[in-house]
Amino acid sequence: MFPAPRLLAVATLITLTTAACASHEVHAVAPAGWSVQATQAVGGEGRWDLLAADKGRVYLSRSDHMDVVDGATGKLVGSLAGTDGIHGIALAPSLGRGWTTNGKSASLTEFDLATLKRVRDLPVSGQSPDAIVFDPASGRIFSFNARSNNVSVLDPDSGKELAVIGFEGNPELPAVDGKGHLFVNIEDKAQLVEIDTRAMKTSQTWALAGCEGPTGLALDVAHARLFSACDNGVMAVTDAGSGRQVALVPIGEGPDGAAFDPTSQDAFSPNGKSGTLSVVHEDDPEHFHVTQTVATARSARTIAMDSTTHRLYLPSASFGPKPADEKQRAPMLPGSFALVVVAQ
Repeated sequence: MFPAPRLLAVATLITLTTAACASHEVHAVAPAGWSVQATQAVGGEGRWDLLAADKGRVYLSRSDHMDVVDGATGKLVGSLAGTDGIHGIALAPSLGRGWTTNGKSASLTEFDLATLKRVRDLPVSGQSPDAIVFDPASGRIFSFNARSNNVSVLDPDSGKELAVIGFEGNPELPAVDGKGHLFVNIEDKAQLVEIDTRAMKTSQTWALAGCEGPTGLALDVAHARLFSACDNGVMAVTDAGSGRQVALVPIGEGPDGAAFDPTSQDAFSPNGKSGTLSVVHEDDPEHFHVTQTVATARSARTIAMDSTTHRLYLPSASFGPKPADEKQRAPMLPGSFALVVVAQ
């Protein structure tokens, strides 16, 4: 539950957003609504963190291994073992390769997209590699290291670490524009950082006013708009060219991901505490409003969109009572892991 000041802040944001929409006389017509199409029982062992989706397959991090399932049925296609502390998964279809980040072994595991077999393990100098992305403009891998507050840049051919770029705080989720610019949220500093992927150095750092604890990040490449999902119940929309804040839009509680669909011009925030998915429509590059709040599942906090099918996937599970020891997490109920599938 929000404390009273936060409730007031969110109420104010809702009022301001409503007023802004009212003053904008002509809205783009939003496509048909989004809804839960299926909840696919996946089961299996292990908690989850980040995921990836492409060409009808969903790649899931599961504590010490990666599971790959058919996006249409949720049935297991294959697994990759030996990825202890797996957090993130990056795909490079043009190379036929993918990579996992293995937080406990400070390494990446490269795998073949066709066979799902391990190719090799790549060490990184950073601590606890977490989010990861392949940048097509530079042809490099960027692995964000949570405990050392930096990113390791690797050459996919040699597998060698080319550079390490440091931050003021903890890097969260990244987004690339395919033009040599990479953006990443800095969670504990409420910042957005831009990286020049060819020069392998930071080019801009912008404050995210009104945003606390930004995690999920999505990008509208065509209109240069960044969407940061913030822990205080807002989505911050930022101009990717100038760093100007364009809008603050109310969302649910507990997001840890974001996505954007260029076809519908919708941004998404998966809200694990609320058990909802906030759908934020881009009327034009200066005007945004919430069109839907879709009921999903509590704990469905991360998200991936398959750009080939326009389906959204949100992992979730059921949990038992929280132990008396506050350092321990509530146990995940066996066999309860599932994928919530959202589409139009």
